[in-house]
Amino acid sequence: MIHNVKHKRKEEVAALLKKMKTIAADMRAIIVGMPPEELLGYIYSQRFMKMIAGRDNAAEGHDTGGFDDTVNEIQFLLEYVHAVLASDASLDDFKFDEAQCADLFSLSSKLKEQAMFFAMGSSIDTENGDFGPNTSDIEFRIKSTWILLRGNRYQVLEGEFYNYVLAPHDDILEEIYGIGAAAIAEGFQDMANVTRTGHADAAEAMMKQFEAAQNFAMEQGKPLEEVMEEWVAENVDQSKAVGRASDDMFRAGTANVSRHTKLPPDLLSDLAYRRGEETEFFSEGDFSGTPYRTLPARKKPLIQLGSDYFAVDPCFTRDAGYRALLFNLLQRKPEYKKTFENRQKIMSEAAFPEILTDQLPGAIVYQEVYYKDPATNQWSENDTLVLIDDVLYLVEAKAGAAATIASPALDFRRHTQSVQDLVLKAYKQCERFFNYLNSADEVPLYRRMDGKYQECGRIRQSDYRVMLPIGLTIESFSPMSTFCKELPQVEPLLGKHAFISVSIDDLFVLKRILPTSGVFAHYMEVRQAVAGIKRAHLFDEFDHLGAYITKNRFDQDIADQLKDDEANMVVWNGMSNVIDRSFEGESWEDNPIPMQEFPNELLMLLGALDNTRAQGWLAAESLIRNYGEQARKDLAKLLSDLGETIEQRPERYFAFANDDQLLFVWMQSSKHPAEWKKINDKASAAALSTESPDVIGVYIEVGNGCAYEKVQCFKVDAPAEQSEENAHIFDNAKRMSLQTKKANTPRTVEKPIPRRERKIGRNELCHCGSGVKYKKCHGR
Repeated sequence: MIHNVKHKRKEEVAALLKKMKTIAADMRAIIVGMPPEELLGYIYSQRFMKMIAGRDNAAEGHDTGGFDDTVNEIQFLLEYVHAVLASDASLDDFKFDEAQCADLFSLSSKLKEQAMFFAMGSSIDTENGDFGPNTSDIEFRIKSTWILLRGNRYQVLEGEFYNYVLAPHDDILEEIYGIGAAAIAEGFQDMANVTRTGHADAAEAMMKQFEAAQNFAMEQGKPLEEVMEEWVAENVDQSKAVGRASDDMFRAGTANVSRHTKLPPDLLSDLAYRRGEETEFFSEGDFSGTPYRTLPARKKPLIQLGSDYFAVDPCFTRDAGYRALLFNLLQRKPEYKKTFENRQKIMSEAAFPEILTDQLPGAIVYQEVYYKDPATNQWSENDTLVLIDDVLYLVEAKAGAAATIASPALDFRRHTQSVQDLVLKAYKQCERFFNYLNSADEVPLYRRMDGKYQECGRIRQSDYRVMLPIGLTIESFSPMSTFCKELPQVEPLLGKHAFISVSIDDLFVLKRILPTSGVFAHYMEVRQAVAGIKRAHLFDEFDHLGAYITKNRFDQDIADQLKDDEANMVVWNGMSNVIDRSFEGESWEDNPIPMQEFPNELLMLLGALDNTRAQGWLAAESLIRNYGEQARKDLAKLLSDLGETIEQRPERYFAFANDDQLLFVWMQSSKHPAEWKKINDKASAAALSTESPDVIGVYIEVGNGCAYEKVQCFKVDAPAEQSEENAHIFDNAKRMSLQTKKANTPRTVEKPIPRRERKIGRNELCHCGSGVKYKKCHGR
């Protein structure tokens, strides 16, 4: 029975493949018979109109899901137009046919639909088990991603990315192309800009000149059509501008990178196919002409039409442009290969601390750190070790290509293998260092100079609350980077430190959205927690980031969804929307940075912690940022209420309990000196009274207008046994406990506590405002 079902599914998959090949052949026939500029102009016009409609819907608060689907449909079609233009020489006889354009849109939609059915049908009975029992689900997601998702990046950051990754090769680029890294980066940014705003700019230019012509006609007192020739003759530059704008609007002029960038022809030629140059995509064999063949745009993103070069597919221009440029650079200068590899290595290893300078102020950075592996007694090396407060970042950079261009349908194992190799190599190097760190209370670090190893520092694992092993690639290879945690050999290091894969591409976004040390470190903590949860998947770093901004501790939400094995796999889609919106629009740099909501008092506290950066500040920020909405409001109210009385009572303190960790806050008027013995004793008593083993102390110096002039963290030690010297601490703890019990004792009052509609969780703060968990207060 099972054999018959599998056999039937194989037949259905074969039928889907045959249908895909037929549809692809029909699309090819239509595309090759059209003048390419007019065809592309029509498609871009449709794209532009859909974008306008989508923005209007978004502005009115309507659902934009349909708009997103339409734009994706057009993107899919553009990839096919590029493939046909690259594969077929230009015909002598062709004409534009709008009816056939409509047919082309319909065929493209059908082809994508059949490709998705194929992804489902061909993955169910996979014989590959690399990713454990969920391999078939993962194979389906990877195949569908191959079809549906292209260029999940932010166009406004093109120049920044290219400028950084091409800078090491500036001299060779100048030698080969006559243009350096900064100018090339500017050219790629110009490509992206015209894709974003070209149609709107062209429409504005045409309208401006039309109004000028109308004014000219009014001045002449004649109809517009009678004065047009005269206006054109007197306004040659303006009439040329109209022609260019018309070309941009209706003949794919916005895709003409020869016109809209200053990139030299030699460089554009290296990124472009000539008509009919591609021979593999439509060649005979399985998947011929289907989306499961490697699209030519993945190899070279431009097309040469006449003497100009066109970016037919705006997304792959970015995705494939970097790899194509470096590949051709080495083709032109093969003797540069060894120097090239060394420069790539230096660039990628330095990227994490260089790009995230604002997030790592005062950090200790070790690069190319050596140590003697106790397991083999051999010298080993790690790329970058960053130490900041009580957080450790170990970064293993891999300068290889981030993603294979081999189709997952042709060979799923081969498709995933190159990414696995990158991930597992970085993972193993991090694992070796963490094992070394765990081999003794304190271990030495070395640098290599003149062939000799010299000690350059020492490090203790116990000094670090958070340890983050990170694999860093130049380009993103989502979603494979997420799926690699399903590999049986990938487990949290030392049983608790999950491995994270990110890209240099990702860092430029994280840098903008997470501007301080505290928020970046907290995000990475949550990100690591999610990385340690198998069977939980988000597509890329921006989905993780969006989930963090909107949900905060979304790792806990995912854990709840997987609780009791109620779900085989949890997939969160569309979480990047909040991040996407911040990079939209012409004035995107003025858009507010998406961030979690905090009451003003907590923003003041977090800001003061970041300004002071006293030892332990990241632990304090982490605790505060872990709080949910209500706990943040409760803490803010305590800070506000006590801060307002600081003039009358220069010393105020409180203990704030949430979850299992206690926050002890001491507020001190800046006009009075702090008595640290008194502060430490009170904090110790609070820890004893609440039986909290882990307490974070925060000292706030309050100045005029309740401003926080200085904030620092301090360690809270609760004595284990009572002695003559600490008896006063134990006495104080008893008084605190009695006061808490008295405050929490139900009393008869004229007005009862209002009935709450929602049942209170035992671990939530009690509704009475005591600041104590419900289970230890009114929930007893």
